[in-house]
Amino acid sequence: MIRVPSSANPTLPAAARPIRELPDELISQIAAGEVVERPASAVRELLDNALDAGARQITVRLLAGGVRLLSVEDDGAGIAQDQLALALRRHATSKIASLDELESVLTMGFRGEALAAIASVSELSLLSRPAGQASAFLLDARSGELRPAARSPGTTVEIKELFFATPARRKFLKSDATELAHCVQAVRRHALVRPDVGFALWHEGRLVEQWRPTWSGPAAGTHDAAWREALGQRLADVLGEDFVLQAVPVHRRVGSVVVTGWAGLPDAARSRADQQYCYVNGRFVRDRVLAHATRSAYEDLLHGQRQPVYALYLELDPQRVDVNVHPTKIEVRFRDSREVHQAVRHALDDALAAPRAQALAEPDAATPRPGSASSLPVFEEKHAPALYLQRQSAINFAAPQPGHRVADLAALWGAPSAQAEPAPGPAPTSGTPPGPAQDDAAVWPLGRALAQVHGVYILAENAHGLVLVDMHAAHERIVYERLKSQADQGERVASQPLLIPATFAATPLEVATAEGCTDALAALGLEVTPFSARTLAVRAVPLALAQGNAVELARSVLAELAAHDASSVLQRARNEILATMACHGAVRAHRRLTLEEMNALLRQMEVTERSDQCNHGRPTWRQLSMKELDALFLRGR
Repeated sequence: MIRVPSSANPTLPAAARPIRELPDELISQIAAGEVVERPASAVRELLDNALDAGARQITVRLLAGGVRLLSVEDDGAGIAQDQLALALRRHATSKIASLDELESVLTMGFRGEALAAIASVSELSLLSRPAGQASAFLLDARSGELRPAARSPGTTVEIKELFFATPARRKFLKSDATELAHCVQAVRRHALVRPDVGFALWHEGRLVEQWRPTWSGPAAGTHDAAWREALGQRLADVLGEDFVLQAVPVHRRVGSVVVTGWAGLPDAARSRADQQYCYVNGRFVRDRVLAHATRSAYEDLLHGQRQPVYALYLELDPQRVDVNVHPTKIEVRFRDSREVHQAVRHALDDALAAPRAQALAEPDAATPRPGSASSLPVFEEKHAPALYLQRQSAINFAAPQPGHRVADLAALWGAPSAQAEPAPGPAPTSGTPPGPAQDDAAVWPLGRALAQVHGVYILAENAHGLVLVDMHAAHERIVYERLKSQADQGERVASQPLLIPATFAATPLEVATAEGCTDALAALGLEVTPFSARTLAVRAVPLALAQGNAVELARSVLAELAAHDASSVLQRARNEILATMACHGAVRAHRRLTLEEMNALLRQMEVTERSDQCNHGRPTWRQLSMKELDALFLRGR
């Protein structure tokens, strides 16, 4: 039984109310809740409109973080007198006129909701003057009064007392400092993609940020090298010189997708994901496909939970991306998300793969110097299982003499030796090393090895000063990249049969995984077969891990396979497994190396992709310049 409410409480239960149309004012406020969450939302919408109007200079003025006053001035095309009132109506826009235009939107805005939504929750005034109009006109959104005013060509939108009509919404706003920070971020996101436009942000009468144009011509695109240069300068202006100095340029076309931008080096990673910018056809977006692609590219380059920094600009056919997903236009949907994911992943992989040690060298274009890719011997991948993944005491890092070409570096790797490994201790430094000569230290990017420190670090001398290398971390990356190369070429990891199979009690999931992933296990050098209904037997292990715990390895691999697609080893699972194998197969700390072995390790680092970080994201080497060394001893002061 439904009780009829008294006159003191006129609200009926929803089931007893008749269906009726909502009043326009309520509709506007509902829409405003989708479009305008805080002052920064209004700033974003008004900046979109200013850029669509062709503005070359935009000024944002705020009071109380944008709550008391928010004004956006531009020098764009302006709005004619007879269209000012129409501009404040819902779904009134000059940017699209048909469904075809909606499916290939090129403008920043297109929904025609922003001004109407903002006007419903604030006191909004619109002042505008087109270039051919004698004077400007000011429209008060609440009263509808229209009167002449003074202004140069362009538009000014002034918003006072945001959310005054909805006090509950206003209570959810944060402090003025927090709201200001969000507004600065909104302006920054627009500035990073439009180097042809100047931006200025004022708060309480004080200039907070100002970025002058770095491009004087008409807006181009990432296909233009000069535009990319201007974009890089704008990045340095907005995010700081260190952002560009600690990043590598990205520019690659994959299918119909062009990916351009700057990817921060792993050393520049941060604890928070506050410097990650992705743009699609000039629009800042947050998208799971793009976030996953970037994270995948940095997967084995970052330490712990560090977050990469980057600014990426994607260009693709507007008809292949749907921007009409959310009222804020910050979310998109790709027609072929796999294509976009692969484009971003491969573009970043290529940019981050090159070892930074090569930047320390100054190669001569006419005569390749030692250490350059064209002068170093090539390591045949087919020899990796037999030679590169020997047990630690059998590894030989013999280095070529300067200027001496060796067709196959495998010839320099010694066979397993029965001699016991020497006790830990520093490598001998007396005498002339058989590796690079004294004068060649300035030629090799990572220099000439001098000694070991406590059997952990290698000291080397190059043209810039002193290089310190974590030998285990460096060798781990080299082994890892070789294993990945083998797997990518379809080669199976070399395995070592066990004389006595290692058996262990297995769970039903482990038994099912072992039975269903026989080929995947074999590709990784593992042979795990059922021994009984609840027991598995490890009959072969990877050659690099022959001395390890076979049961522990099998359990960890089966767990990875069970967590992914059981029918095949996904790339991520494969890389994690190979990283574990590389860690076990790399030369250990406190292993005494000769100078020849140390020099050969340095030469391998110079040509191995991603050799600046180990598989866990730790740096493998550090450079101390002569200036830094002099400062330690107060030289020149």
